[in-house]
Amino acid sequence: MTSSFYRVSTANIYDASVRNLGARQKTLAGLQENLTSGKRVVRPSDDPVAAAQAERALTRISRIQSEQRTLEVQRSAMALAESTLGDALDLVQEMRQLVVAAGGGSLKSEDRKTHANQLQSLRDQFNEVINRKDTNGVPLLGALGSALQAFAGPMLAGTDYRFDGLPGQAASNGTDISGTLDGHSALMFDPVRDGIYTAGVARAPGSALVTSPITTSNRETLAGAGYELQINGVTVDPATGATTVNYDLTRNGVAAGSYTATAPAGQAIPITIDEAGKTVMSFSLNGTPAVGDTVSLQPSSSLMATLDAAIRGIAGAGDSVAAAQAVGQALANIDAGMERLRNIRGYAGELLNRADRVTLDQEGRAIQLEGDRSRAEDLDMLKGISDFQNAHVGYQAALQSYAQVQKLSLFDYMR
Repeated sequence: MTSSFYRVSTANIYDASVRNLGARQKTLAGLQENLTSGKRVVRPSDDPVAAAQAERALTRISRIQSEQRTLEVQRSAMALAESTLGDALDLVQEMRQLVVAAGGGSLKSEDRKTHANQLQSLRDQFNEVINRKDTNGVPLLGALGSALQAFAGPMLAGTDYRFDGLPGQAASNGTDISGTLDGHSALMFDPVRDGIYTAGVARAPGSALVTSPITTSNRETLAGAGYELQINGVTVDPATGATTVNYDLTRNGVAAGSYTATAPAGQAIPITIDEAGKTVMSFSLNGTPAVGDTVSLQPSSSLMATLDAAIRGIAGAGDSVAAAQAVGQALANIDAGMERLRNIRGYAGELLNRADRVTLDQEGRAIQLEGDRSRAEDLDMLKGISDFQNAHVGYQAALQSYAQVQKLSLFDYMR
């Protein structure tokens, strides 16, 4: 029987101690790096799943930040547009006060011309305001897109104001708002939507005819048609004082029939115009009508056209009757135009409120995503410090163990 004796060299113990020491040193260095960076996942290899989750969260946070920068630009433009509409309303209100003052029966022709000059100056300022642009040179009231000057005045005699753009309001979504407003809806009159009409009077000698503001209804049937009423007979009942007026009516230049209207003594003569069995227009004749008087009823295209008509009417009024006609028609249409401006300004205010709500929602999403990112890659500092201290103690124990192994050599034993 043979016996084999194996001698285990101390070199094996040395190698094991060195490996243990290196592993503990690597672990300690990793924990120290985690503590320094504050992250549990420093590189994707530490935890691929957590690293992917954190990357997705960071990408979404970056997108929210980009959307917020865009929203701030839109918010700034919309705030400027709202302020522009406020300036426009102030100017129109000031012009309205001048129009009211110009209707005073005691004013002379020269005084009315002075008022007209003041109105023209304000009208020029109004034109500059409604064509105001944002910091990027885009018209604030440019609707869905327009020329650099959205609102253009008459280029030829007999032409009207126009909106050089595409009417409509750009839609908003969950992360942004429109940066422009529908200037066409704010300042232009649509015959079907608004039904704003102006009455012009051509008086015969001895006439003192003045019309009331025009009221329209059934505007789809009216369809923006123009009318002309010519008085061919006026009779007064000697017993009751009632006034009867006979007149011919034309629609868009085509004869539409002859009619009669009667009013008691001292009262205005009511006029109604019917189309297809529906009343589409009503107003009254005030003052003293005469045979040969002509009343033209035409749709007004815009607030700017109304202001220009008021300026021309006030400046060209030869007497208080003509001035009263121009002022009465202008005030009714200016009030309608101011209502349109207020509506669009209110919409601008709602868009600003919407921008605030979007910002709050985006902040909430950003906080949630930041929490997702933190849970995926951030380090629990208390646990990290505890692990580091434990690893440090283990590393010290490994060093001491290695120092003891170094003393196992034969030379140390013989010493």
